[in-house]
Amino acid sequence: MSTRATELWLLWKRAYETTRAAVIADMTAASGLSESELSVLVCLHESGGVLRQNAIAATLGWDRTRLSHLLTRMEKRDYVARGKVANGVEVTLRPEGRRTIDASVPALEASTRRHLLDRLAPGDATALNDIVERLLSGDSR
Repeated sequence: MSTRATELWLLWKRAYETTRAAVIADMTAASGLSESELSVLVCLHESGGVLRQNAIAATLGWDRTRLSHLLTRMEKRDYVARGKVANGVEVTLRPEGRRTIDASVPALEASTRRHLLDRLAPGDATALNDIVERLLSGDSR
């Protein structure tokens, strides 16, 4: 027998996974990027184009080895460059990576609208944003 908490968790999980899969499928078709590549390019783009490799791993919640292998593939596609700096590695968004993410933003926006925002009633997006930010901050109100 499931509890209200379990039911809510399963509902949340199903909604997230369904929406995420639809947006990722659209993005892969539109841009040719994998979900992982898109995540790294968005992370770098939002940071101004340069981040330490360990900061990317922490932001995305990834193992550093997984990220390192992905960055090697992304370097071969000329999306990013890596360079050694004091106590780490710095990742820089290259012009090809910037062009790719800039060209992908309209498709990401359209897909997010289609699979998420257009399915919400007026005011729901603000409420959802507030809930997610509260969950991420650890605020238990």
